[in-house]
Amino acid sequence: MALLQIAEPGMSVAPHQFRLAVGIDLGTTHSLVATVRNSIPEVLEDESQRPLLPSVVRYFPDSHTEVGYEAKLAQNRDPKNTIASVKRLMGRGLKDIANRESLPYQFVDTPGMVRIETTAGQKSPVEVSAEILSVLKHRAEEAFDEPLAGAVITVPAYFDDAQRQATKDAAKLAGIHVLRLLSEPTAAAIAYGLDNASEGIYAAYDLGGGTFDISILKLNKGVFEVLATGGDSRLGGDDFDHRIFCWIIEKAHLKPLSAEDTQLLMTKAREAKERLSARVRVTVNTLLCSGEKINLELTAKVFEQMTHPLVCRTMQQVKKTIRDAGISIHDINGIILIGGATRMPHVRRQIQKLFGKKPHATIDPEKVVALGAAMQANLLAGNRAPGDDWLLLDVTPLSLGIETMGGLVEKIIPRNSTIPCTYAQEFTTFKDGQTALAIHVLQGERELVDDCRSLARFELRGIPPMAAGVPRIRITFQVDADGLLSVSARETHSGTEASITVKPSYGLTDKEIAAMLEESGKNAETDMQERALREERVEAERTIQATETALETDGDLLNETERTVIKALIAATRETLQGHSVSAIHEAIEALSRGTENFAAKRMNRSIKKALSGKTVNNVI
Repeated sequence: MALLQIAEPGMSVAPHQFRLAVGIDLGTTHSLVATVRNSIPEVLEDESQRPLLPSVVRYFPDSHTEVGYEAKLAQNRDPKNTIASVKRLMGRGLKDIANRESLPYQFVDTPGMVRIETTAGQKSPVEVSAEILSVLKHRAEEAFDEPLAGAVITVPAYFDDAQRQATKDAAKLAGIHVLRLLSEPTAAAIAYGLDNASEGIYAAYDLGGGTFDISILKLNKGVFEVLATGGDSRLGGDDFDHRIFCWIIEKAHLKPLSAEDTQLLMTKAREAKERLSARVRVTVNTLLCSGEKINLELTAKVFEQMTHPLVCRTMQQVKKTIRDAGISIHDINGIILIGGATRMPHVRRQIQKLFGKKPHATIDPEKVVALGAAMQANLLAGNRAPGDDWLLLDVTPLSLGIETMGGLVEKIIPRNSTIPCTYAQEFTTFKDGQTALAIHVLQGERELVDDCRSLARFELRGIPPMAAGVPRIRITFQVDADGLLSVSARETHSGTEASITVKPSYGLTDKEIAAMLEESGKNAETDMQERALREERVEAERTIQATETALETDGDLLNETERTVIKALIAATRETLQGHSVSAIHEAIEALSRGTENFAAKRMNRSIKKALSGKTVNNVI
């Protein structure tokens, strides 16, 4: 008898066999790779015992690259070919990029994602990120002297579908098998929750180099449930640097700068910000390539004042996300800090002031995400120890739906729905004999198509020709654990189906997301009135079309007077469509329905006679 080697799904076939899996925090400023060794999560260091890898890539004419510290040293002397903070460009078009004037790159506005012109040719953010991921992969494989089985890569909770897909594409380009994309706040909660056996409701405040996220998580017996998430995908430590950069230009009365001087001042601004985390004043002292000497003193108080609006933006998002979670600030048991930018003292003071309690900072905020991701990767690779198991329940940041008749949006997956998830809804055809259905996938909170973001379009063809309303078309939305969407449509009578994996060319800007949510609240009543009006118009058009079709096929059942009355009712109904009164249209539909009741009865009798014609009682029975 042959013996079969059996394993649980996701487990290695030999439970004792270690599979190298890592957690990767692909950050704006720095990136890290971590793994679990002897049941203890640890960040892997390079040959110089440095845990952080600067997220900087330098390109040379022969396509050779430098990544990390070597590239960072070249930022000031070769800024156009040395790319930093590429995470802010992932899944973005040129119009989405903030503070372009302070960036030394030569952008190429190509369809979809922006590209950067370098001496090695045009490079996309995906390619640049792949270079960083390749170095981290090599670091892990060198440390264990074995190939990498897979990685959990973290992304901001508010990354949209395009940004998540771009991250997966970068990993694929680097030769990394992605076990899962994991939101950064959830990864941090794993590190804190499992280390400290914490339970309750926690706020994860994540201020990184390029993005801000706030997530409200409920931890209970190994279940990590995200109650709500919010954030700003274009707000981070880089924006604090930019405020100092602008302050230097203003105080020193500088003229338009070269790319080299721009990068030099951005570097000095970042250094000043970091030093102010431990000092009350610093000196910005440098000599520009133009020959101008800069010697300015910046105090912590002035820095706090100039960046106060940025901190307030994060606090507004925190308050809103707490409301979305359906809780109050008093229900929060603790605050987790994530990201190097949370080291700024005035940021921590504002957090403590808002929540009324000191935030958790026992784990290095720059390492906590990578450590949590490593623990999840270890679990997914099958290296789990007895009792080492938990469940992650994340959420969708915006509602997903399709366009219906009248330019309306039918939401299929509501915002803040737990993922992974599958939602399905049945639709039907509008016209008799319709054999195809165009499906328009949308994202947003408003009621009308024009007010939401278009994600994808596809068609379901081969629907058997039937009367309007008879086909049953089941449309299924599936969001996987990585937050990526796929949509399928199936006509239940014939089994005809079509599907699409939604891959938008680039994603929503933070302003678009914020505007969608804000407008959703402001315009809720107006939207519902407009929706009701459009629904009545669609119903009226459907009734008119059905009546006119009946007159064409069975009009001989009516005398001239009866036909004239029905045509007058059709004309009256059609006239109400020009107005904006929901009740008037509804009343016209009702009048048309009552006026055709006798006609409908005559048509029914004819159909019955036709069906029974030539048949005996025994045939019918």
